[in-house]
Amino acid sequence: MCLAMPAKVMELCADDQAVVDLDGVRKQVSLALVEDVALGDYVILHAGYALQKLDVDEAERTLALFREIGSSIA
Repeated sequence: MCLAMPAKVMELCADDQAVVDLDGVRKQVSLALVEDVALGDYVILHAGYALQKLDVDEAERTLALFREIGSSIA
């Protein structure tokens, strides 16, 4: 099963790289597959690659659902 997660772009780096925040976890990822990404944008992240930009409201709703699921499991 594959799972893509919304992540917020926190820093743009050289060579189509960025640092993203995934609910408190920061990770360097590739932006090679997505155009016109800016600081503060949300991207769908899978296996270290941003696959597409995501609307802020949609990203925040999705992250809230993941948090809700996580709290019901714990």
